[in-house]
Order: sequence, then structure tokens, then C-alpha cells
Amino acid sequence: NKIEIITDAELKKISALTTPNTCLALFSIPEEKPIARTGLIVALDDIRDPGNLGTIIRLCDWFGIAHLVCSENCVDAYNPKVVQATMGSLSRVNVVYTNLADHLSKTKLPVFGTFMDGENIYAGTLPKDGIIVMGNEANGISEAIEQLVTNKIAIPRFGNLQLTESLNVATAAAITLSEFRRGLSS
Repeated sequence: NKIEIITDAELKKISALTTPNTCLALFSIPEEKPIARTGLIVALDDIRDPGNLGTIIRLCDWFGIAHLVCSENCVDAYNPKVVQATMGSLSRVNVVYTNLADHLSKTKLPVFGTFMDGENIYAGTLPKDGIIVMGNEANGISEAIEQLVTNKIAIPRFGNLQLTESLNVATAAAITLSEFRRGLSS
């Protein structure tokens, strides 16, 4: 843990940000740990936006999700924008890139997927163990992954016009994780 004091000009030179914060940290990319076979796990199907991935990693940390499984086409968790958006949570969540279809086909856990036509997430009781799949920003969960989802869930719209097409994936992840954790004591 070496600390070095630098000038504002030096900080601006080495930071990727236009207006850097007051400090930077350097750390080694950790080795992936095995994915748990119990508990609540989040799986991402082709998330492309670095801000969304960073926010979802931070949400996993907040809601006590230790393992985040990403399809091989997801944005790199060590992209500078992802790292920034995690606000340090990247150091506490095990992010694993794998063939998502293969991983889901081998699990014994129930697989939940978010769909517009799924069962109202507020209507039932959600388990403590399972995999929650969140889909691509533009296309949602792919057909190949949809075939492996055992429980389709939806966040209902409450607006009078019902015209909003969908929620941002990070926002949907926040609502979904909150609902899965509701009623559990900390």
C-alpha cells in the first residue's frame, strides 16, 4: 500500500477523466473465482454499455450478490468507464466471463429472466437462491438464453398511457434485485 502525493497537473495527465477526482488507485486484475452453486447470482446477456455494467456491478455489491456471470460478448469489466462506474465495487464482486448458455444449461438453480410479458415480479414470492438474467440494452434476452429461463418475470408499468417501451437495464436490475432481497434480514 504505497501512497504517493502528486500535483493536480500530474493527476490530470494520468487520469482518463476530464475532471479527475482527488485520487487514483492502481490494482491488479484478480483471478476469477469459481461461480457459486447456491445463493443469488446475476447473469448478463450481452450488456454493451460500460456505464450499465459498472452500475450493475455496484448494485450487486449493494445487494450482496458475490457472483456476476457475463456472456462472452459483454463489455470488459476493466474498461475504464466500467471501473469508474463501480465506485470500488469491482473489487468485491467476482465477475466471470463465460459461455452463458453453457453455464445456464448446467445449473440446478432456477433461472429468472426479465421479459415484458413475464409474471408480475410483485405478485409472487421470490427465492433466496437463483440466477437472474438481464438482457442486452437494445434486444433484451437473446432467444438462445430465453430457452434456458425457467421463470419469466416482469416489472409492470403503472403509467396511464403505458407507452414507455422498456426500462434501462441497470434500472431494471436495481428493481429486480431489490424485489429479490425484500423481506430478507441483513
